[in-house]
Amino acid sequence: MYAVIFGRAGCPQCARVKEVAERIGKKQKEFEWRYVDIHTDGVSRAALEEAAGKPIETVPQVFIDQKHIGSTSEFNKYIRKHFGWFA
Repeated sequence: MYAVIFGRAGCPQCARVKEVAERIGKKQKEFEWRYVDIHTDGVSRAALEEAAGKPIETVPQVFIDQKHIGSTSEFNKYIRKHFGWFA
């Protein structure tokens, strides 16, 4: 399982999702992830919307195995469902 988290500097929710991903990665060998700063890496809102297949209003946006999961609350639900716990 490979997660990509799109966020930006100064975003508290982005920091929280990164924290959760880091903890999961330490506990679950099959979980790998990377963080993409949308400003530093030049990812436009239009590109995120195209990848997600819908309008994007906030960050973070999480994709797992190239499937759009959503933002913080959707990521937390996904973690509970697939790992049975919340980091």
